[in-house]
Amino acid sequence: QVQLVESGGGLVQPGGSLRLSCVASERTLDYYPIAWFRQAPGKEREGISCINDGDSSTYYADSVKGRFTISRDNAKNTAYLQMNSLKSEDTAVYYCATAPPLCRNWYDYRAIDNWGKGTLVTVPS
Repeated sequence: QVQLVESGGGLVQPGGSLRLSCVASERTLDYYPIAWFRQAPGKEREGISCINDGDSSTYYADSVKGRFTISRDNAKNTAYLQMNSLKSEDTAVYYCATAPPLCRNWYDYRAIDNWGKGTLVTVPS
């Protein structure tokens, strides 16, 4: 399986922005849909976005729609998650993952079997 490494997390004030990156270990990222999930302490892992590999169509959870943007650069073997207007409830460990074909059921963490190790985003209240 392709290995995924997230980066870009950190501490940001409410209303601020961060861009997360997800780099694949080999030149195969363009063959996979990529999803971003997050997990806050004591909560279930939540699917927040997915981008398809073919037409780059995108999908978002209602909780982040209009604030987060997913994108990919296959030449750099990297997917991104631009996060704007951050809120304290966005505090979580963020993970990227290879998603099922066509981002089918992308929001269900049980459909995912290949994860990065995560990057922590902290937005104080």
